[in-house]
Amino acid sequence: MVTTPGPVRTEPPGLVRPEYRGSGRRRRWSSIPLRIAVPLLLVALWWIGTATGGISEQVLPGPPKVWNAFVELFRTGQLVDFTLASLQRAAAGVSLGVAFGLLFGVLAGLSALGEELIDATMQINRAIPFLALVPLFIAWFGIDETFKVLLIAVATVAPMYAYTYLGVRNVDRKMLEAARSFGLRGPRLVFGTILPSALPAVLMALRICLSISVTGLIAAEQVGTREGIGYLVSLAQEYNRTDYMVLCVVLYAVLGLVFDAAVRVLERFAMPWRAGVAAR
Repeated sequence: MVTTPGPVRTEPPGLVRPEYRGSGRRRRWSSIPLRIAVPLLLVALWWIGTATGGISEQVLPGPPKVWNAFVELFRTGQLVDFTLASLQRAAAGVSLGVAFGLLFGVLAGLSALGEELIDATMQINRAIPFLALVPLFIAWFGIDETFKVLLIAVATVAPMYAYTYLGVRNVDRKMLEAARSFGLRGPRLVFGTILPSALPAVLMALRICLSISVTGLIAAEQVGTREGIGYLVSLAQEYNRTDYMVLCVVLYAVLGLVFDAAVRVLERFAMPWRAGVAAR
């Protein structure tokens, strides 16, 4: 019995079969040292510069003096109290700004009427530097906590609105039609389909909002404050304690890193599918 060979599969001319390149993701144990390598190098250069006299300690105290200032404030309890006070202000302001930015972004992204009513005002808010509002807010709300929380909220509402609007506008229309065909309407459609699809943009907005809140916190705590890292900066300036000033800068930097790490952890739990579809 003679069998005829089947058709031979050949690649089209000019094309090469792609090779599997793997996931391209580093192991966590190798990623963490790389992330902290540059900050540690900067600290080492700072330490060497002050220890050798290349940098005057009147201008920039060395790490040992900053560490002594940290220990001094920690033992008195002021460091913990001031840090918690700043965190409470930042949390209240960011929560308020994120809530309104999310609401306005969804309304403007889903409805043409909502965009016409909201977008112009939000663009005006985005164009005005929030630091320019400090004197007005003091005149309107006084120098109590309301002023500080509202200033941080105004600083964070614009980026949350812009990224949420962009994320909602990029939701696939076919996905919305499919969700509506299954009976999803109103809040169920928003929370079940639209916001999960726009979640990458929303979390990026949250990361930016938390970073901006640190700047708003610095501006807010310079006025009428008896607790907070900003108040510590004012005291350091009044008594010419440059070690305290540098310590406050380090504390703000640490807050920024903590906020960013928190959003990264939230991304891992809220979007576990992203690792399989991301470019890297």
